[in-house]
Amino acid sequence: MDKTATKPSSLSDVAAAKQKKSPGAQSLGVGLEARGVHAWFSGKHVLDGISLDFWSGTVTALIGPSGCGKSTFIRTLNRMHEFIPGAQMAGEVLLDGKDIYESGTDVTKIRLKVGMVFQKPNPFPSMSIAENVLSGLKLAELKVADKDALLEDCLERAGLWSEVKDRLNAHGGSLSGGQQQRLCIARSLAVKPQVLLMDEPCSALDPGSTLKIEETISHLSSSMTIIIVTHNMQQAARVSDYTAFFLSDGGPGSMIEVGPTSEIFSRPRDTRTENYVTGRFG
Repeated sequence: MDKTATKPSSLSDVAAAKQKKSPGAQSLGVGLEARGVHAWFSGKHVLDGISLDFWSGTVTALIGPSGCGKSTFIRTLNRMHEFIPGAQMAGEVLLDGKDIYESGTDVTKIRLKVGMVFQKPNPFPSMSIAENVLSGLKLAELKVADKDALLEDCLERAGLWSEVKDRLNAHGGSLSGGQQQRLCIARSLAVKPQVLLMDEPCSALDPGSTLKIEETISHLSSSMTIIIVTHNMQQAARVSDYTAFFLSDGGPGSMIEVGPTSEIFSRPRDTRTENYVTGRFG
């Protein structure tokens, strides 16, 4: 019997195969924008003047070697950077045209609008699955008419409902690593964010769990803005519409280039980007 010849897909093939998305209906200047963002840790300059627009209804991947400022940058987008002692920032982060760092801004409300999923799943271990999903409502003092419907909707959108619907009272810590990460995504969705930040959400997961998270990202991106930090070039090619390449050449991290993912992986403008995405360094 003849064997069908197959060949591995290049990153550019993977990116090109994705369904093309146009930027959301919102015009430039509305949504989430970074304007000249700098960051420091205890006086050390780690991020140098990053400006990026994030379109509604799309996924943007931030790629680059360790230590180039990707995670620091993503944390400036919902004011989590300031949690770190000695941290400072300059520049603007605009959400719907308003600077989230403006004096008098309610930080809690910003973090409801710009949710975050971390590298390691962090469900509340003593809470049930259902309590985990709805915990943000309690903390933010938000009221909903039908908590059961919201619970099902969030778990469904996070790709977890069919797996846990019969054990909603089980502890969140009883789930597998991949399920815990999707539980954390469901928890973020409950407060209806406009933007979801994801800092290497699959780095601790097996390939099967990673695939489910990527399917969840694809599903969610139709209704919100998603920004994902990843070291996995295949993942960036599979899930993102736009890719930004960060690099630190002995100084603070800077953005080398940004563009549609298909272009970054097939015809990058900068040689350093080409060397990184083809695996020559990093």
